[in-house]
Amino acid sequence: MQKVRLKWVKNRGLDHIITRTTNIRASCLLLDHLARLPSSSPVPARSLARLQKPLGLTVPVLRFLRRHPTLFAEAPHPRFPSLPSFSLTSASHLLLGRFARASAIDSHLRLARLLLLTRSKSLPLASILPLRFDLGLPYNFAAAFLASHPDLFAVSNNHISLSTSSRLLEDIAMSSLQRRNAEAIEGATYRALSRPPSSSSAPLAFPMRFPRGYGGMKKVKAWMEEFHRLPYISPYEDASGIDPESDIYEKRNIGLLHELLGLMVHKMVRRNAIRLLREELGLPHKFTRLFTRYPGVFYLSLKCKTTTVVLREGYERGKLVEQHPLAAVRDKVFYVMRTGVLYRGKGLSKLVLDEDGDEEGVMDGDEEFHGEGMDEDADVECFGMEIVDNEDSTDDEDDAGDMDD
Repeated sequence: MQKVRLKWVKNRGLDHIITRTTNIRASCLLLDHLARLPSSSPVPARSLARLQKPLGLTVPVLRFLRRHPTLFAEAPHPRFPSLPSFSLTSASHLLLGRFARASAIDSHLRLARLLLLTRSKSLPLASILPLRFDLGLPYNFAAAFLASHPDLFAVSNNHISLSTSSRLLEDIAMSSLQRRNAEAIEGATYRALSRPPSSSSAPLAFPMRFPRGYGGMKKVKAWMEEFHRLPYISPYEDASGIDPESDIYEKRNIGLLHELLGLMVHKMVRRNAIRLLREELGLPHKFTRLFTRYPGVFYLSLKCKTTTVVLREGYERGKLVEQHPLAAVRDKVFYVMRTGVLYRGKGLSKLVLDEDGDEEGVMDGDEEFHGEGMDEDADVECFGMEIVDNEDSTDDEDDAGDMDD
């Protein structure tokens, strides 16, 4: 199959969302860390400084804590008054309770689907921990899921695996494209059924949202039509009998990454977290080229000093298309964070958080995301394209310059 390799295009809107989600991630992990500490006294900032890299922060932890006084209350240390220490505010405790309720909805199903995508239906706990925020898992998910769903999970030797005797596996082993296809067939119109299978709007076709200037190119359209004519293989099916060098296997990998990103609460994940799962998922060594080769499906970002992959179809005009309840709670965290930035010491008096989960004065989603660079088509730096034959061996080495693995 002849491929059109497109150069990377920057999307300011998605970059803004990644920056915002990175800050939310750091706040949520800090809240969880402080809540699990046994001592009731404030925690010295010095002991939290080592968490800067795991949190993904580009600023020192102390500066981040002081920037959000509505979440983290600063107080002198009981023994060393000159040592800044921090504890949780009342708003933080309220948000932690909401996190627990929202995470209990379907987090076990997300983990089960992730394990179903692997070859051995098992993963080391160390490989899942970097995805805990993205999947919405509780801190002690291994023990919690083993106690609440003993018929679904098994834990041994720091590995968590699926129980093959569970009847639930047959119900969840269906990709999002297949579920969408089943819904489309049930309520299909004559026009929808009359579309040819190669059509980009066919039910099992990957939704394509190309950067500005690419979607209308004839060569790109011809390439995508050829790509859609290849058979779709569910990522939950065994692909050991398929040639790893074939176009069908590449489409299978695209479907697998599409499903993997679809499992994430924010439809995005850091590339380093995928690298830990590469062998179990059956991905090639240089899997980053799959993201750069299909920019209509994925967006690769270099924001926040890391490489993040976003599922393009997951966002529409700066908002999640399908917002999980946990994502809604995290939006509340962002509201509390922004209130602290705007009002500093008076932030707590400006907050309106009740037990029912509604805030007065909280911004609507449209207001929150509007602004410079927040258009969904805000793509810049379009460098063009080149035609690459499938047999060309240089395709592996020339992958997107500094985005290569």
